[in-house]
Amino acid sequence: MNFLESLILGIVEGLTEFLPISSTFHLIFVSQFLKIQENDFVKLFHVFIQSGAILSILFLYLKNLKRDLDLVIKTLIAFVPTAVLGAILYRAIKQIFFESYSLMMTIFILVGILFIAFEILVKKNIISPRKTISELSSRDAILVGFFQALSFFPGVSRAGAVILTMMALGYRRADSAYFSFILSIPTMFSASLYDLFKTRNAILSSSQNVFLLCIGFLTAFVVAIVAVKWFISYLQRNTLSLFGAYRFVLGLIVLTLCLLA
Repeated sequence: MNFLESLILGIVEGLTEFLPISSTFHLIFVSQFLKIQENDFVKLFHVFIQSGAILSILFLYLKNLKRDLDLVIKTLIAFVPTAVLGAILYRAIKQIFFESYSLMMTIFILVGILFIAFEILVKKNIISPRKTISELSSRDAILVGFFQALSFFPGVSRAGAVILTMMALGYRRADSAYFSFILSIPTMFSASLYDLFKTRNAILSSSQNVFLLCIGFLTAFVVAIVAVKWFISYLQRNTLSLFGAYRFVLGLIVLTLCLLA
């Protein structure tokens, strides 16, 4: 991996981590497109730059969390089922789903179709997302945490799983996105720590590696700040249909290219 590649992957992580389009899917296939050879350092890099994205959420919303103890408690409640299911499913998902690109792309496309179908239900008033984050109950937090665990399957999107679950429970799009950001802090922090511990020997294997990690981290941090602000503003006026269409079209393109290769 070189400087330009680390910069590109940092941008990809920052843009996709908090949007409902699966950062894992994008990192894997952008790495494939750039012909970056998979090794312990590349795996570490993908995990480490997520920390930059996490830091962007703390940078933007730490003051809010200090003033809202109830939201902090609900976040921790939501994290529990995710942590339990993640510990149970982690090994199987890593060994099966991360090794099957066709399965990953199928999931990516199907979730895009689900976004579009979901917005049709909202338009027909079958689903009415009107509640605010201040109305989040402990029961709903547990359900959100349970469905967030689906994001361990590459192609689903952690943000997408949380937003759709909350909208199904009646919460507004922007509030659902906001909670997905806050819930990412314990979720991504714990997952990143675990993966970093497993690949820790690759960090200091060379000074070049440290430099590339810093570039990816800082790039993801800056880009994620811009992406999060834009996403919240977008959802206050628009639906998830654009992201559904994006997933469907991109998934078909990537799937076609893989079949032709």
